[in-house]
Amino acid sequence: MSLEVVILAAGQGTRMRSELPKVLHPLAGRPMVLYAVETARLLSDTPPLLVVGRGADAVRQVVGEAAVYVEQAEQRGTGHAVLQARERLVGRSEQVVVMYADMPLLSAETLRALVDRQRTSGAAVVMLTLVSDDPRGFGRVVRDERGAVVRIVEEAAATEQERAIRELNAGVYCFDAAWLWQNVDRIPLTQPKGEYYLTDLIGMAVAQGRGVEVAPVADENEVLGINTRVHLAEAEAVLRGRINRQWMEAGVTMTDPATTYIEAEVRIGPDTVLEPGTILRGRTAIGQGCHIGPHTLIVDSTLGDHCRVTFSVVEGAVMEDRSNVGPFGHLRPGARLCVGAHMGNFGEVKNATLGPGAKMGHFSYLGDAEVGAGANIGAGTITCNFDGERKHRTEIGEGAFIGSDTMLVAPVRVGRGAKTGAGSVVTHDVPDGAVAYGVPARVVGETRKRGDAETGDRGEG
Repeated sequence: MSLEVVILAAGQGTRMRSELPKVLHPLAGRPMVLYAVETARLLSDTPPLLVVGRGADAVRQVVGEAAVYVEQAEQRGTGHAVLQARERLVGRSEQVVVMYADMPLLSAETLRALVDRQRTSGAAVVMLTLVSDDPRGFGRVVRDERGAVVRIVEEAAATEQERAIRELNAGVYCFDAAWLWQNVDRIPLTQPKGEYYLTDLIGMAVAQGRGVEVAPVADENEVLGINTRVHLAEAEAVLRGRINRQWMEAGVTMTDPATTYIEAEVRIGPDTVLEPGTILRGRTAIGQGCHIGPHTLIVDSTLGDHCRVTFSVVEGAVMEDRSNVGPFGHLRPGARLCVGAHMGNFGEVKNATLGPGAKMGHFSYLGDAEVGAGANIGAGTITCNFDGERKHRTEIGEGAFIGSDTMLVAPVRVGRGAKTGAGSVVTHDVPDGAVAYGVPARVVGETRKRGDAETGDRGEG
């Protein structure tokens, strides 16, 4: 049977107390609406129809071509929202699933069970239900003395006796498509808000003698709807547990999963160890056999195999195999540590490359620089890359030795195998194999051109 999915995403989300549309609030690093859209795409061969309202343009920009859109310009209830989809979908399928963009934990397996129940029963509607002592604002499923579903009563309109009912309507439905489109515009107006509630279709189906069935959800976390920041945090905790379990089952060790935070798009190789306080965000990819943490943040970065990062921040950077950082290091965007490179305590690298086997011990800053293989960067070395208007590059050749507290005033090049003395301020290129020291640094054994305005030297210095 053909199937269409309608996702309701037009709500005001006022209880979030935010300028950002509710469905765009991030969950494990991704806007929550994307979870609903991706789940819907697992059910049907056609993109879901997203009913948008507040922040419609922003939602379209995030979701893109993964969905088609219809706008509910005036929010007049869930029944009114589904009515906006009728013109686009009538006659196109035999079943219609209606779900919410603020239920990001709902699984495709649960929805498939809902769809299968409607298909086999032929009921006008099958709704997802749960039994819980915490109603969380859900409507109650009212049954008659024979146990047949009679109607749904919203919590605000329920009597004290009805509020005691533990069977709850999760608000997710699978409809017989033809029946839905014939009846969605017949939903009565509910006062005082002047809204049309989708739940009224249950009573309408019963009155018409059409079947109404339920599909119980096994894990009530799946139907955790997000209406407040508290709900957002609760959903984040559930999703974090799922993500951590997935990676542990894939061969990743977490010494304390409760303090390990991994966003949805992160990828991790087997035999990697994540220590407490590790936070992995964005499109981070980590190879196998790495050791990350404790208390380390990695964002949108790529790490090869057998890397180590300790008490450090890595963002927008690349670490090749067997490179290591920390403790208390900072790789900024554009940083690259080649195979076996090392950056130690309190170092910072930005838009710069440390070649294979290069070592940058501690308390140093390299910005807009290229460091050759096997070079050694002494403590306190700084590339002076910004002149107040433009950034300039520094080149350090293979096997070079940069003495402690060297200032490299870019643009400048230190040649292969060259050395600088401790405390030097290097303002001119240092040839291959030469030694430079002093303030400003002078090159030993290298005769400068006559008339050199800065040094006037002819050699030994």
